[in-house]
Amino acid sequence: MVTVEERSPGRLLREARVRRGVSQKRLAIRAGTTQSAISRIERDRVSPTVETLRGLLHMLGEDLALGSSVRDAGIDRSMTRTNLADTQEERLRKSQDFAAFVRRNLPDGAAAG
Repeated sequence: MVTVEERSPGRLLREARVRRGVSQKRLAIRAGTTQSAISRIERDRVSPTVETLRGLLHMLGEDLALGSSVRDAGIDRSMTRTNLADTQEERLRKSQDFAAFVRRNLPDGAAAG
């Protein structure tokens, strides 16, 4: 099964066109363009704008649904809040302690430079 992330604009268009039983030539006529332009989109030789893709899908009787979601960036927000609650002096001391820890744990000769 193909995931949403693997579906290029060209693939979306081709799947919709085939599902609707419309040829590239017929879609091109409806869109006021050429069959070769539709072919280039479907083969991902060109990347249509969202508006162009939306319009082509609309002509096929389908809607383009875009969305977004929050991505986990691996940031511990609770730790960030805790650190920001520290005074400037506490944050400086923690940074210095961490730098000393890193220096102590570097392989011999890695600290040079």
